Amino acid sequence: MRAPYDQHNSTYRKRRLAVATCLSLVAGLLSGALLVTRLEASGHLVSQKGRAFQPASLAITRGDTITIVNDDSDLLHHVYIESDAFNFDSGDQEPGSRTLVTFTKSGVFQVLCGIHPKMRLTVRVN
Repeated sequence: MRAPYDQHNSTYRKRRLAVATCLSLVAGLLSGALLVTRLEASGHLVSQKGRAFQPASLAITRGDTITIVNDDSDLLHHVYIESDAFNFDSGDQEPGSRTLVTFTKSGVFQVLCGIHPKMRLTVRVN
């Protein structure tokens, strides 16, 4: 008769595998969260609040990504860019949502809200 937690016991091996799997998943989630935090910290964060972009202008490098966050608790927004060099359309942005825009072309771009026409963000891409 084997001991209840003998290394050769099938139940013991299954428990060890389950614990190892859980630890791997938690470690992966944590490293993913840290990666997102690091990317946002080194990227460019723009808030949509009070029917305005904050900040109202940015200077970035070609290839950079900006994260646009809808910080209005009860308003939809809809970011878009229309130019000869670069186009983007976010679709409707629910409160609390985040939209990533990667600028692949150099130039000066007007980021607008399709719902609130007075909202403007000027992005200079070097």
